[in-house]
Amino acid sequence: MAKVIRTVFEQEGYPLTGTAYADPQLDSLYETYQVPKSLYFVIEFEGQILGGGGIAPLDNGDATTCELQKMYFLPNIRGKGVGQQLIQQCLTAAVQLGYHHCYLETLPQMKTAQHVYQKMGFTYLDAPMGSTGHTSCPVWMIKSL
Repeated sequence: MAKVIRTVFEQEGYPLTGTAYADPQLDSLYETYQVPKSLYFVIEFEGQILGGGGIAPLDNGDATTCELQKMYFLPNIRGKGVGQQLIQQCLTAAVQLGYHHCYLETLPQMKTAQHVYQKMGFTYLDAPMGSTGHTSCPVWMIKSL
């Protein structure tokens, strides 16, 4: 999945610092999502990883807020509804795990993703929550679950 995320950032020209691209846990996502109240879904087809996304407790957030994390897809599966399906899986799991809110951060350039998030019920915030370290992601959104 680290390769998919890095590929998306490099192909799209997104910032490489202050984003998921530079996250220290990027090369150990399996271990990262083994903590309680965390999960990560991977989209795979014919042995190729095409994308993924997950939820985890929001760093330095309250216990009822999770963060939608590392939701990235290779170009060949974008625009097919896979993102919406994956977001819904994450939100359903978040409710089952006891979360009341789901927070996310994204880049201003990711207009299509923001449109999908809005369609899924996320609304914009005026300030970030928690301590994600994503200083290059100035778009913050939240959804009540």
